[in-house]
Amino acid sequence: MTAAHPTIVATCGGLVPGTWTDAMYGPLLTHAIELARVDGRAPRVAHLNTAGGDQRSVEGAELEAARVAGVEASHIRFFPHPNIENLREHVLSRDVIWVSGGSLVNLLAVWRAHGLDTILEEAWRSGVVLAGGSAGALCWHSGGTTASFGPQISAVADGLRLLPGSLGVHYDSDPNRRIVHQAAVAAGTIPPGHALDEGVGLVYEGTRLVDVIAEQAGRHAWRVDAVDGRAVETRVVPRVLGAASAPTTEHPILEEA
Repeated sequence: MTAAHPTIVATCGGLVPGTWTDAMYGPLLTHAIELARVDGRAPRVAHLNTAGGDQRSVEGAELEAARVAGVEASHIRFFPHPNIENLREHVLSRDVIWVSGGSLVNLLAVWRAHGLDTILEEAWRSGVVLAGGSAGALCWHSGGTTASFGPQISAVADGLRLLPGSLGVHYDSDPNRRIVHQAAVAAGTIPPGHALDEGVGLVYEGTRLVDVIAEQAGRHAWRVDAVDGRAVETRVVPRVLGAASAPTTEHPILEEA
């Protein structure tokens, strides 16, 4: 089985600290796998750590976490060259593509050089769930804000554009990101969209937002719009995974960009 609709899960999450292992699959990653509707066999998940430079230590932790979760996992890397001969065939045979964080700008450049951007769009339309955290969430959007050029946050407007809006990540843990993201949306550098606190995710069917999810209560997503040169934020209270409540929105918060 594949997802019922073209599905993207964009999050500030993924692996979490393990007990007997270095890491384990967290609730957001697990939810992405559930959306793939796999039945009668182990889910097939391909991990990409392009944004992190294809570090073998990260690859090892991801594959070990997958083993503990009962997942048939692979790791797609591009350094020093692709490790898979037929990239398209491999991607289309997966249930979930999970992209971890790091440099959004480097990720986009490498993927485009190898044609992975086109393959991922085909996979998405075929029902493979595309998902990831941080840079692995930003990449699916038209643009977003990133630390790809250094510790000072910058706006990037050339994402893969599978989703039409922008995204901000680490909204509660890095105050500078919120300031820069608001300014970029207000100025029209990137389009309106959403931002995520840690442990929060957005679920899209096609380009329609259908669910807002969180690992725990007290974290939020934010709708970020531009009105008269200012950023307007609407707080979205997500559905906590494992609970039955639906996400709700609160009144917009008008803030200086």
